[in-house]
Amino acid sequence: MADWSQLPTDLLGLIAKRLDTSFDLFRFRHVCTTWRSSVTPTRRRFPGRFPLLPNENNSKNFFSSSFGFSLSKRTVFVIRSPHNATSWLIKVKEDESNRKHLLNPLKRHRFDFAKVLDIQNLSLLEIGHEYVLNYINYPPNSLNDACTLYMEKLILMHLDQKSDLGGFVLLTIHVSGKLAIYTSENKDWVILEQMPSPYDDVILFKGKFYAVDNTGRIVYVDHSCFDVNLVANPVFGGDKKYLVQCKGDLLLVDMYLSIDATVDSSFSNEYFEHEPQLAYCMSERTVMFKVFRLDWKQKEWIEVKNLRDHVLFLGEDCVFSTSADDLGVSKGNCILFVDNLFYLSGEGDGSDCGHGVGVFDLESGCIKPLENCPELSKLFWPPPAWFSPTVLEFSDISGLEISACRSCISIGMTRL
Repeated sequence: MADWSQLPTDLLGLIAKRLDTSFDLFRFRHVCTTWRSSVTPTRRRFPGRFPLLPNENNSKNFFSSSFGFSLSKRTVFVIRSPHNATSWLIKVKEDESNRKHLLNPLKRHRFDFAKVLDIQNLSLLEIGHEYVLNYINYPPNSLNDACTLYMEKLILMHLDQKSDLGGFVLLTIHVSGKLAIYTSENKDWVILEQMPSPYDDVILFKGKFYAVDNTGRIVYVDHSCFDVNLVANPVFGGDKKYLVQCKGDLLLVDMYLSIDATVDSSFSNEYFEHEPQLAYCMSERTVMFKVFRLDWKQKEWIEVKNLRDHVLFLGEDCVFSTSADDLGVSKGNCILFVDNLFYLSGEGDGSDCGHGVGVFDLESGCIKPLENCPELSKLFWPPPAWFSPTVLEFSDISGLEISACRSCISIGMTRL
C-alpha cells in the first residue's frame, strides 16, 4: 500500500496550488505532518478601505476623503454527512480578522446558532460565492442599521490567480444604472458611460466580465481600457435580468413581475382622510421566469425549456447553480429566488430562514413558497437531524469551530 506521506514536497506544492478554497487547503494540511509542513497557509489581502463610488458624473463623493467601504467574501456550501443522504445549505462570511460568520444562503441576515462543526467528518462542496462592500466610518445618522451594505451586486477578478500579491478588479452597478469599475492599480472607481439602458446584473464568466441591461442586451467589459463590447442583442419581455453560469453555459434568467396593492394597516387612517388611496402598499410579485442560453456563434439568446437536473439560485447578492444530486434532492429543473411577496403575505410557516423565498418549477410554470416544497426547504433552516449538538474542543489542526453570541454566528478556524 502506498505511503502518501512520502510524496515529494515539490509535488505537494503543485497539488496545493490547485486547491480553490481555504477549506480544501485545510483538509489538505490535515492529512499528515508532512503535508501540513509542505504548504504555508496564505490569504489574499485587500486594502483596508475602498473609496466610495463617485457621483454620476464621476465627481468625487462628498464623504470620499473620510469614509469608504470594506470588502468581504461570502461562500455558499452544501454540507452532507457521509452516513445520511440529506444536505444543509449554508453561507459563510470571512471578516478581516479571519473569523467566520454563518448567514442565510440566499439573504443577508445571520443565524443565531451555537454549535461546533467538525468538517473532517462531513462532505463540504462549494457551489457559489459573493463579494460585498460594507460601509465604514459613516456618521451615526447617515445610514440606518439595515443599510450597512452597498446593495448592488459586486464581482471580483484576480489578475494573478496564484499570487496573493497580484492585482484585482471590481465591477458593480452604480446607483445611476451604469457600470462602475475599480482597479487595484488605480485605487479608484470609474463609471463607464456606455449605457443605452440601465444594467441589471454582472458576472465573471470564464475569466471575463460581462454585464446585462434590463432589455437583455449583454456586453463584454474590458477592464484594461474601460470599454464595453456588444455580445448579444436584447431579449425583451421580463422586468429583471440575471446572469448565471450553469453546466458551462452562460444563462439569462428573465424575471416577470406584477404590482400588487395591499392595505397597509401600519398607517393611521387620519393621515389618509383626504387621500385614502395612499393607504395602500405597492409590492412587486414574481409571476413567471424565462431562461435563455447564450449562443456565442450566433450572438443571440436561445430559450431553455428544461434545466434537467439543475437548480438555479437567485440570491440578494449572488446567483449560482448546482445539480439536484449535489443538493441531495430528487429533482431539479427549478429556480429558488428571494421574493418580497412571501414576506408581506405571510405565506409559509413563518420560519425566518425560508420566509421570503419562492420556488419556480419550469415544468409546471407554478410558483410556491419554499415552505411548501418540503424536500427543498430542508436544505435551509433548521439544520438536519444528523448535525450534532455536541460542543467539541479542538487542537491546532482539528476542525472548524462555530461559536455564537446572542446576535451573530462566528466560526473560528484554527491556524489554517
